[in-house]
Amino acid sequence: MIYDVGSGQFSGSRCLDWSILWWLLAGLVVIAGLAGTVIPALPGVPLVFAGLFVGAWIGNFETVGWTTVGILAILAAVAWVVDFIAGAAGTRYLGASSRAFWGATIGAVAGLFFGLVGILLGPFIGAVLGELSGGSNMVQSGRAGVGAWIGMVLATAVKLAIAFLMIGIFAFSLGLDQVSA
Repeated sequence: MIYDVGSGQFSGSRCLDWSILWWLLAGLVVIAGLAGTVIPALPGVPLVFAGLFVGAWIGNFETVGWTTVGILAILAAVAWVVDFIAGAAGTRYLGASSRAFWGATIGAVAGLFFGLVGILLGPFIGAVLGELSGGSNMVQSGRAGVGAWIGMVLATAVKLAIAFLMIGIFAFSLGLDQVSA
């Protein structure tokens, strides 16, 4: 390996292209983010944004510019707001209290430890227990559980759609540079 003083880089057959490792990291973070849109304990869309941001950084924000990164940041913020609004709206729509909302949130996190069944039933059970702890009857608590579950399912669907939209915008921005080159 020979060090080129003019460019400040090593040259030769053993030179490692770090961009490959950065792209691998960006891809893994995006994949973790996609999983996080379904798994309640992971910050899904923010991780997708972080991975795409690293991807833009790899190209010095030339291929994927600041305008695209700004749009991705706005979409990430919208997904975060949707997550809270959908959960609260689902419980409120069926007349639940704030205890049901927080119960659903705690149930979603606790459900992670029980696999897919826990992920699906955790918000419902948490909302029912939260509503029961406030003195509601079983019928009202059941309605709160259904509302919380519907709200979380809708929020997950919207977050997943936004995450894929973000990936699509990023890929389109990368593709435009390839077409114009």
